Amino acid sequence: MSKIIRLQADNFKKLTVIDIAPGGGIVPIRGRNAQGKTSTLDAIMAALGGKSVMPSKPVRRGEDEGSIRVELDDGVVILRRFTQDGKGDSIEVTNADGFRAPSPQKMLDGLYASVAFDPLAFTRLDAKAQLARLRQLVKLDVDVDALERKIAADYDARRDKNREKDREAARLLQMPTYPDAPAQKVDEAALETQIATASETNGQIERRKVSRERFAEAIENNKGELVGVDQRITSLEAELVEAKADRDGLVALIAEQEDKLATAEPLPDPVDVSEVQAALRAARDTNAKIAAQAAHVGQERLVTTLTSEAEALTKAIDARRADIAASIERANMPVPGLSFGDGEVLFNGLPLDQASSAEQLRVSTAIGMATSPKLRVMLVRDGSLLDDEGERILATLAEENDFQLWVEAVDTSGKVGIVLEDGAVVSIDGEPAPEPEAIAGPKRRKRKIEAGEAMAEADPITQDMARGADLDETLTVGPDVDTLAPSDADFEPRHDDDDHDGDVQPEADTLPWEEAEPEPVRAPAASMGLFD
Repeated sequence: MSKIIRLQADNFKKLTVIDIAPGGGIVPIRGRNAQGKTSTLDAIMAALGGKSVMPSKPVRRGEDEGSIRVELDDGVVILRRFTQDGKGDSIEVTNADGFRAPSPQKMLDGLYASVAFDPLAFTRLDAKAQLARLRQLVKLDVDVDALERKIAADYDARRDKNREKDREAARLLQMPTYPDAPAQKVDEAALETQIATASETNGQIERRKVSRERFAEAIENNKGELVGVDQRITSLEAELVEAKADRDGLVALIAEQEDKLATAEPLPDPVDVSEVQAALRAARDTNAKIAAQAAHVGQERLVTTLTSEAEALTKAIDARRADIAASIERANMPVPGLSFGDGEVLFNGLPLDQASSAEQLRVSTAIGMATSPKLRVMLVRDGSLLDDEGERILATLAEENDFQLWVEAVDTSGKVGIVLEDGAVVSIDGEPAPEPEAIAGPKRRKRKIEAGEAMAEADPITQDMARGADLDETLTVGPDVDTLAPSDADFEPRHDDDDHDGDVQPEADTLPWEEAEPEPVRAPAASMGLFD
């Protein structure tokens, strides 16, 4: 479990030269705006995170190259160099025995998580962003994203089922119901046939009645004609014989017709269809009720089916939620009482944003500390937003968990903490800061420069010989890792770390800290007055 015991940075962003040896607990970085506070914290980030977090132009404006050196209390030293054009960028990580890591960035990736977690920034995230960030830190034994996608699909399916159920239930309420209706429909066709037969019979009777009325009318007409004939007999004696014959014929005809009429069978009574028509109306009403009842029963079954399907989806959602909850129970959550909710982080069963500001800060800081078992360092930006209680919380947590918290805050007094001005440390708790030591450059570069100066003063023959020697030397000396011969100082053969940052580490004659160095600036601990 490491902490930073020394931070050096030359020509990084706004920094000129800084050399800080922080204590434990709170490391207060103070000063006015745009003086290098943020650059100091960014230097730690860049040293550990590499190109993924390195600014596009890390070198201070007007300079050609820069470097960052971080020394941990377990003897690990991170040295990162960078140039304006990026061609001279390199990284070197050594342990307490001087062995260099063959894949430095891969090793640093395990240390980067803590400095990348800012508890204040976490408290300002919205609920979904907090949940996403916590999921990155806590590994569960189930695929929560896959389960959430299935839950979302089930939610949509259940919503559609419930909408369909509500729609069909509304139709069900509008439907008439006849629970006393018979089970079998009445034969309407038979009744309609019966009515048709009766109508045909009644039509025939009506026609026969009209025919007889006409027959009776003909009789009446003949009687009138008989009267006329009688009058003609009286008036026309001359035509008596003929008239008598006509009369006899008419008498016989009348007798025959009267006999037929008298002997004709009586007409039947008209068929009464009112009862059948009433029966048909009743049958139609009964059958309508049967159909309505069948539709009602079918609608009830549909609503029941839709309800069952919606309930099944609810059970599926609950089961997946239970799987997630069980996984959370099994997971090693960084803070007791912390869990995942529906799109939010829960603390003691309630959304984290419902907790007090102090409680949110305490939980967020504890999350960052719990997720960083190796490097016990956190960076807190916007420390100016902290009130007295927030400052006490951070100080207490740092002390209780043996953590080092670099807290950046605006301070124009110049009397508290490590104060930066124009990219350099100018004071510590109001006292002038010692002169910082710049990071030593590669020794081979220095030798080559000195050799070049000596060669310039030598005679031409010596210069030619020296140039030849330089040409030979460039085959084994230089910043390009491909031209370096392995040395005894290598822990194992070095290679480009393509999977991690692509940085290369130039070899040096001596490690930077093997030379005598003046005592670095010692930063105050948490008791320096920041939280007094």
